Amino acid sequence: MINKYIVVNMKMNLTAKEIGDYLKVINETIFISNVIICPTSIYIPYFLNNSYDVGIQNIYFENDGSYTGEISPLQAKSIGVKFAIVGHSDRRLMGEDDQIINKKIHKALTNNLKVIFCIGETLEEREMLKTDKILKQQIIRGLRGLNEKQLSNILIAYEPVWAVGTNILPTNKEISACASFIKNVCKDNLKSIPLILYGGSINEENIKTLNKIKNIDGFLIGSSANDAERLVKIIEVIDNI
Repeated sequence: MINKYIVVNMKMNLTAKEIGDYLKVINETIFISNVIICPTSIYIPYFLNNSYDVGIQNIYFENDGSYTGEISPLQAKSIGVKFAIVGHSDRRLMGEDDQIINKKIHKALTNNLKVIFCIGETLEEREMLKTDKILKQQIIRGLRGLNEKQLSNILIAYEPVWAVGTNILPTNKEISACASFIKNVCKDNLKSIPLILYGGSINEENIKTLNKIKNIDGFLIGSSANDAERLVKIIEVIDNI
C-alpha cells in the first residue's frame, strides 16, 4: 500500500528556539518518508539538515531579478527543496489570482519542483452553490498550458476556504464528492488524474474520521502541525490506515 502524503504547512510560526525544540520531538518519532515539511522559509535549512523532504510555502514566477523579498524556485531547488505550495488561500487573499498562480506553477515545474496546488471555495461561494464552478475554474486556469509530464508532478490540495483554521469541517461525503469532481475535471480537461489532498482544520480529534475517505491521497495540515506532539498524533493515525 502506498502511504498517504502528509504535508505540513507551518505558515509564519515559531521562533528559532521553538524550531529546535520541535525538531527534537519529531526526530524521535517520525520515521516515514511520506512527510513533507513546509516551514517558514528562513527555517528551511533546519529541516533539510535533518533529512526531511521540504517544501517552500511560496515562490516567485521569475528565477532572478530585482524582486526584493521574493524567493525564486531556482533558489529553492538549489538548496534541496523538493516541493512548492502554490495557490494557498492565504496567498489568494493577498491578491494572487489564477494568472499569477499559473505562472508560478510553470516556473516551479521548470525548475523541477513538485507543486502542491491549493484550490477551494469561500463560504459565500459555497452558500451560493458555486463550489463546482469555482473548483473547475481554479483548476483550468491554474493548470493551463501544462503537459502530461508536468501534470504528473502536481498534487492538488482541496482546502475549502471556510474550513481553514475555523474548526468547521465538510462531511466525509462532501469531501469525497469534491475529490471525485476534481479528478473528473482533470481527466476530462487535462487528460490527467492527479493525487488529491484534503486540508482545512485537521486535528488529532477529527483525523480518524477524515482518514476513512477512500479517494483522498493525503492531507495538508495547517495550524495543528505547529505543535510537534499534536502533529505526531495525527501522523500516527494517518500512517496506520
